[in-house]
Amino acid sequence: MRLGYNTNGFADHRLEDACAILAEIGYQSVAVTLESDQLDPPDRRGVTRTVARLKPIIDRTRLSVTIESGSRFILDPRHKHQPTLISRSEEGRRTRLEYLLAAVDIAGEIGAESVSFWSGTADDHAPEKELLLRLTGGVRKLLDHAGEKGVRLSFEPEPGMFIDTMTKFTHLHHDIAHPQFGLTLDVGHIHCLGDGSIAEHIRQWRDVLWNVHMEDMCRGVHEHLMFGEGDMDFATIFEGLREINYTGPVHAELPRHSHNAVETARRSFEFLRRFA
Repeated sequence: MRLGYNTNGFADHRLEDACAILAEIGYQSVAVTLESDQLDPPDRRGVTRTVARLKPIIDRTRLSVTIESGSRFILDPRHKHQPTLISRSEEGRRTRLEYLLAAVDIAGEIGAESVSFWSGTADDHAPEKELLLRLTGGVRKLLDHAGEKGVRLSFEPEPGMFIDTMTKFTHLHHDIAHPQFGLTLDVGHIHCLGDGSIAEHIRQWRDVLWNVHMEDMCRGVHEHLMFGEGDMDFATIFEGLREINYTGPVHAELPRHSHNAVETARRSFEFLRRFA
């Protein structure tokens, strides 16, 4: 497995500097969260400029890349993580889809391992069946494009969102049934929700586990903590990853630590490499 870091934890750094620092520390992978200063406009019109900036960075640092799409305000400066693939308005859903299509194009151009995304939260009181139809409709359109580009999609169950648990992801994965639709497993989310055994989920999804997010967390609280500040058992988690011979990226995700990004990244690396 390859240790990596999510650029949402380097919000105050230029992308070029963040990637250089991560490579200097010893990380082998980077999860690039597409922010407004990287993909502007946030659709396929911005792809060429983004690739022209990102590819030299990757070539220079030799980091492997996962494209992350969890930017908080890139599509709506007033509402966090909106619109989504399950938004009430067709225009909103199309806006999110265009952003994700651009992410796929970027991933294809730079050879990223996958594009990671989530369902988002509903902005109306539509029944669950309707929300699922919106989501699967958008995912299938995205997969049509990803198939053409040879890009894998790794879906992340997220606390507070429509698809939040591994049970719901299981149903979604069964409904989509596409070889390029896999999993981003955030181990802290499993722990905070009490959503079963992390090691068992790793074993169950070994064939489509393409991206792992890692941070410390406390049971019952969705807050990404510095390693050692929560109550998670990392030895067991890494034992599960070794058991399946996982060779993908393990990305530390500490989006609230940008004020001390370099030291946090260093400490995270020292902590994680003891297990990896």
